Amino acid sequence: MKFRIQIAVFAACALAFTGCGKKKYENPIGKDTQQPDKVLFDKAVHDIERGRYEVARITLNTLMNTYDTSEFLAKAKLAIADSWMREGGSHGLAQAEAEYKDFILFYPAMEESAEAQEKICMIHYKQMEKPDRDPKHSFKAEEECRQVLVQFPNSKFAPRVAQILRNIQEIEAEGEMRVSRFYHGKGSNPAAANRLQGLTDQFPLYSSADEALWLLGDSYTKMGQRFRPQAVKSYQKIVKDYPLSPYVDEAKQRLKELEGDVPESDPVALARMKYEQENQTKTGMMHDFWGVFKKSPDTTLAAKSGTPAMTSLRPAVPVSVPVPAAAGGVTDVGGTVVTGNSDLDNKPDARQSVQNQANGEAAAAQPPAEVQPPTNRQPIKNNKKVKPPKKSGK
Repeated sequence: MKFRIQIAVFAACALAFTGCGKKKYENPIGKDTQQPDKVLFDKAVHDIERGRYEVARITLNTLMNTYDTSEFLAKAKLAIADSWMREGGSHGLAQAEAEYKDFILFYPAMEESAEAQEKICMIHYKQMEKPDRDPKHSFKAEEECRQVLVQFPNSKFAPRVAQILRNIQEIEAEGEMRVSRFYHGKGSNPAAANRLQGLTDQFPLYSSADEALWLLGDSYTKMGQRFRPQAVKSYQKIVKDYPLSPYVDEAKQRLKELEGDVPESDPVALARMKYEQENQTKTGMMHDFWGVFKKSPDTTLAAKSGTPAMTSLRPAVPVSVPVPAAAGGVTDVGGTVVTGNSDLDNKPDARQSVQNQANGEAAAAQPPAEVQPPTNRQPIKNNKKVKPPKKSGK
């Protein structure tokens, strides 16, 4: 009896181990048929689930080349992209992105196109690094996720992608914030103000946006009286848009010192901050410890509500840079038809008088010509040489 129990336990463990090695494919064909193209597709799905990606792609390409009018062509093309996605690696992810883009190009009206665009976003999102590292994947992930919301706003993937976009912009804002803190601590107030101004305008959902506005107002205050309106505006934004911020009382005090109006808090902003505090992601004691060893960034502080920015962050010209005079001059040029006699008909041409005056000054500046001394040579008449007389012979 004991031996049978051991065999049963061993068999159960073996089945569990076998099942763990299989990852179910997310886009199967539920239609139960024995058509040759469907059989090929099911075989490819079976290979994908067991990690035989190269074999699966060969089978799918056979299906597409042999049955060019099959109803499963779109599913086969999507399965090829999914196989590259599951294979992973830099080469596999690059191939997956190219295949997904081809799928969207050929089948833009299918529901799976939104899923393909969402997977392109996830390809770069999973490769993102911390805020102080290379942000190329952050910028690319932001661009691709924004494309989901623009091209497929009503798809079931839109809410999830919106949250991913908020996570991405949290990391981008944190990168800008670290640079701004460095400039502010160093005393480079114009550089800090330029960075902080772009950060607060672009990422109002950033978890430390109130701190960024406080540093922005402090930078403008230290830059002199000329930048007092910008400082007042920064402090007013803290009081109005971030009423639960710990910087509200200090911002009100600064506004009194700068003789600025103290605004009332926005009820919508107050409700949003309460929602964020109630739904903040809880982290354990080991979260910060293991975060040091992780390559991926920490997105637990990202906003859980609000519309993410739909434009990319653009570098701006610092307000301390003087504006060229031509920028505030005449921008429109008009013309009218002149009738009758005018100054152009009655007065001499100013250009001609200036030219004559210049010619006279040039002639006066030239030295006088030298007088050539006279010579005893006879002039040659009519430019012909005079032939000597012939001698008569005896």
